[in-house]
Amino acid sequence: SPVPARGGRAAQMWRVGAQPSQLTLDPPWTPVFVRETVTLTCHGPGAPVPTRWFMDEHLWQPAGPERLQVSRTHRSRSSYQCQRQGATLSPPVTLSFSNDWLVLQVPARALLEGDALPLRCRGWGDARVTWVRFYHEQKELGGPSRGNELLLHPLQLHHGGSYRCEAKVSSLLVSAPTLTPTRRGAAPPSTLGVTIPHPGSSPELFSVPHLEGPAEPPEGAPLTLGCLSRLSPLRPLTRLWHLFYQGGTVVGGPQESPQLRLPAVELSHSGNYSCEVRTETASVQKRSAPLTVTVRRVPVSGVSLMAQPPGGQVAEGDRLVLGCSVAAGTGPLAFSWHREGAAAPLATGPSYELRAVRHRDGGRYHCTATNGGTAADSPPLWVTVLGERDPVAPGAPRPQHRLVPRRGRPLPPV
Repeated sequence: SPVPARGGRAAQMWRVGAQPSQLTLDPPWTPVFVRETVTLTCHGPGAPVPTRWFMDEHLWQPAGPERLQVSRTHRSRSSYQCQRQGATLSPPVTLSFSNDWLVLQVPARALLEGDALPLRCRGWGDARVTWVRFYHEQKELGGPSRGNELLLHPLQLHHGGSYRCEAKVSSLLVSAPTLTPTRRGAAPPSTLGVTIPHPGSSPELFSVPHLEGPAEPPEGAPLTLGCLSRLSPLRPLTRLWHLFYQGGTVVGGPQESPQLRLPAVELSHSGNYSCEVRTETASVQKRSAPLTVTVRRVPVSGVSLMAQPPGGQVAEGDRLVLGCSVAAGTGPLAFSWHREGAAAPLATGPSYELRAVRHRDGGRYHCTATNGGTAADSPPLWVTVLGERDPVAPGAPRPQHRLVPRRGRPLPPV
């Protein structure tokens, strides 16, 4: 195997790039038996050579090839990393060499939730292994098994812990006091147990999402909710899908975008919202805590009153129309009309009409607008009744602006 070289710590980067290098092993298992050869290959977006190699966080090969072979003659355990030009340092991969009769092998790579975890019970020198049993924290595991292998899929966080396998080993190539070849009528071979701590410690593929957004958006305003989750740097290219719920109803997704956009919220959009992040196969899915959204109506403001004729000056017997409007305010608006001195409202609705004004209709008017939650009054308007018009003969043109007082002689023509 290559001779270690002195150098700096693995934390010292070499032409840092945007994507990490990736280290793979062939065969892809750990532990392996002593004197077996394992090929380490460095993959990545940058140039394949020269490649930096690190062992146990120390610089091992400052300018090596993209592929190395390692072997040991004694029991050992080391962590390896590599770095190609134009890329960042690879995640560490731990490789162990064993001189036991039986080993429990797991993939020699970082395991995350959602991955498939094959457990492999292997005997020295590929001796024939029978009656294989797998245990997790002293509890026998069931599940799909194939000979000396057991598959855990999808891997979840509760799968972390200690695993071991027990098996009967029978091989003419292996000889030990506790192992004997199986012969008809002979006693069964000894049972060996091997424990490997935390082979499936499975860190998170992504964190539990957190839903963010305004808690009290105004009615009619756009609303954006963001589903925030951190993806593991060990799986930077994993595609995640997002779903959004209002109560138990899906209101958005599945979609790659982590945002839910509502162009204009209504009171019916009030409620408890949550989001869910999942992988494409839904092998890993996590849901956020609820976020309470309460849509608030925009308070009524800027109430104004308009009159026709303008200014509220009208001749007795003529038509008067008053209109009420608001500058701001959402929800179903209601209007009422009031005159100073009157206890009850004169009318309701956005307009108030008098088809033939009488002198008694003069006075100070205002309108009130409300949306059920807030109310506001318009500035007052003084309505002045000037007097009645001259009577005219049938078919004769009506004189302009000729007003007659209630008592007295006609006013001169204007």
